[in-house]
Amino acid sequence: MSTFLSMKKLNYIDLFAGAGGLSEGFIRVGFNPIAHVEMNKDACDTLKTRAAYHWLIENKKKKIYTDYLKSDNKNKEEFWKKNIPDSVINSVINTEISKETLPNIFKKIDNELGKNKIDLIVGGPPCQAYSVAGRARKDMSNDPRNTLYLHYVKFLEKYQPKMFVFENVPGILSAKNGKHLENILKAVTEAGYEVSLPTNKNRFLNAKDFGVLQDRKRVIIIGWKKELGLTYPEFETKENNFQVLKDLFADLKPLKNGEGTLNAVEYLKPTTEYLKQAKIRNGLNIVTQHIARPNNENDLEIYRIAVDEWNNGKRLNYAKPPERLITHSNTKVFTNRFQVVNGHGVSHTVVAHIAMDGHYYIHPDKKQNRSITVREAARIQSFPDDYFFEGSRTSA
Repeated sequence: MSTFLSMKKLNYIDLFAGAGGLSEGFIRVGFNPIAHVEMNKDACDTLKTRAAYHWLIENKKKKIYTDYLKSDNKNKEEFWKKNIPDSVINSVINTEISKETLPNIFKKIDNELGKNKIDLIVGGPPCQAYSVAGRARKDMSNDPRNTLYLHYVKFLEKYQPKMFVFENVPGILSAKNGKHLENILKAVTEAGYEVSLPTNKNRFLNAKDFGVLQDRKRVIIIGWKKELGLTYPEFETKENNFQVLKDLFADLKPLKNGEGTLNAVEYLKPTTEYLKQAKIRNGLNIVTQHIARPNNENDLEIYRIAVDEWNNGKRLNYAKPPERLITHSNTKVFTNRFQVVNGHGVSHTVVAHIAMDGHYYIHPDKKQNRSITVREAARIQSFPDDYFFEGSRTSA
């Protein structure tokens, strides 16, 4: 497998692409994105701006991108149209993947592909239907997202890539007593692929074992054409001695709740060894989207209590603060709704719900007393600082 992965400029498609985190890793090691398919408009705009970044860097026009980041009133459509070939922007396909949309998606990809071949397909359907947390909230047995993998298989059948990478949450191992996973493995096997999960005891990988300051467990299913005769790679993990506060957040300006800006500002301090190693700070002298959401005084008081509890080695139980601070009637379910990011180690998993509220991601510095900013959340997930998330603060 190492020989295959060391080859440069192999073509790939990213399905259910989100804001492009998985894709960014493949681009970094030399893969060439033919298409990103994603239904969320702001995520697609983010993908387009990131595609613009990579095209500008490759063509030695970095200043155009940095000028865009520095502009206070960003007009993304004008930026794309004026500086970037249409083919680069059109490679991002903003549509839901469904039985009805597949023919049009295939047509658009074929136009981008020309006579070239697809070597790899990556991505993972939305994970809420498989996640343990999602199943705890409501019955997911009839959720249509359970069968989105069938559309993924249609792409395998259409483009016959040498390999695919299918990423999802550990809950996929137990969803419907393993039946969902069994169905997925059967479908890709029938499409002509050998397939394997991580070979370790837990059958999942954890980002914190690979230099990311986040406890993020994911099942990474890898498949390859049977005639290739490959095996699942033995990944090398490494001990993580870095910490969120002193290594990941140290160069960012301290903020109170509601402070900060989506626009570009200078760093407070020089870079850290971790930020260099992780390529989070990679040459720019500015950082964007370091902006914190506003909070009411009730929440801020709970934040202070939560940080004090955390510093004493405890997690705040929502049923335990002074009764006058408790605004939810249900204090028996999700009692950990107020949670502090571990400043002296790695963060807990960043999930999509952070868009709705920041209570689950309280900044560990009591003096700042707020939830984490867009940029801090991006750094926890190892996005580089030159990655710009289009849309509002909430969307970003």
